[in-house]
Amino acid sequence: MMYNRDLLQQKFAIFNNDLIDQMYLMSKVIEVKKGNEILRVGQYVNVIPIVLSGLVKVYTFSDDKEFLLYYIKEYESCIMSFTAGINHETSKIYAVTEENSTLLLLPSTEVIKWSRQFPEFTTFYLRFYQSRYQDIIDTLRQVVFDKLDQRVLDYLKNRIKIEGNGSIKITHKEISVDLATSREVVTRLIKKLENEHKLIFKNGRIKIF
Repeated sequence: MMYNRDLLQQKFAIFNNDLIDQMYLMSKVIEVKKGNEILRVGQYVNVIPIVLSGLVKVYTFSDDKEFLLYYIKEYESCIMSFTAGINHETSKIYAVTEENSTLLLLPSTEVIKWSRQFPEFTTFYLRFYQSRYQDIIDTLRQVVFDKLDQRVLDYLKNRIKIEGNGSIKITHKEISVDLATSREVVTRLIKKLENEHKLIFKNGRIKIF
């Protein structure tokens, strides 16, 4: 994608010109292929990413199983990276690209300065606290209270909503990893949901009714 100052001005309209100038000068843009790890537990957070295009999955591990926390969509950032970066702490999460992605990397040293100097920059990150907190609460609720078939259905609805295509190309293995279960269980539940006319699985794509 074409990255320039005008793009920053357009997508981050709440930021004043001085902040936009500093972000453009001090930040770095990288292209990351699907499936690449961009952050891991124990790593010091020297840069804080904003997703310009693509999708990033944030997760942790529990009992040697992957536990999905939330997704970072276009023009969003990772609040847990932000918190670790400004507090000079190591990461508590893993982050991996779910699609080929373009990332804007903000140096954590500059983020600390901008947070003090520009109230709108702090506001930008504070608004992610509520949504990410709600994402994690929803995930915990599903794990504790929902049956696995409902979790699979809710997961697919959320992924389709994120991608905005009306359907999603995804493997049973990918679903099983995100939901910390086995591929065989997911295959059985997908078939069950299909028999209940709640979804259709065709040519590797899933559509929810």
